Amino acid sequence: MTRQDIVLEYLRSHEIPFECYNHPEGKTIEEAKRWWKDDGSFHCKNLFFRNHKGNKHYLVCFHCDHDLAIHDLEARLKASLLARGLPSCGKLSFASPERMMKYLGLEPGSVSPFGLINDTEHHVHLFLDDNLRHAEMLSFHPNDCRGTVVIHRDDFERYLACVGNTYEYLTLYDE
Repeated sequence: MTRQDIVLEYLRSHEIPFECYNHPEGKTIEEAKRWWKDDGSFHCKNLFFRNHKGNKHYLVCFHCDHDLAIHDLEARLKASLLARGLPSCGKLSFASPERMMKYLGLEPGSVSPFGLINDTEHHVHLFLDDNLRHAEMLSFHPNDCRGTVVIHRDDFERYLACVGNTYEYLTLYDE
């Protein structure tokens, strides 16, 4: 079974509606934009980070047309974690391909919240930009950069409840 098949089967088995279409490889946002359909969804950029100790991992999702400065992101994540009485994330860096494979079962270029299916110990915390909360439809790779899953935000949140990882919406950038 391919990584995409696993995602689609997971969604079907949990009766979560979605649409999926395949296209040529798009490992970066710039490449993927050539193949995305104009379907009205918020196409998402997904970044995988680790803390300075390497014992915490964070997946960060936001609209593909935005960039984030890592220092600004650190400050926002720290504030959110501390406000909830959780340990600070400390200094962030991009997680290595080995860590990405270990925790999400994914390779660079295919990072997606659907990788949480592979995180059976719920190690990875997901941060979603607050702007995604207001989107009707979202789109992500189905753990393979040769496809796109389009899913209603409410159904995506049902997926997150099923997969069981912690997550939160957070303002990641100012409009």
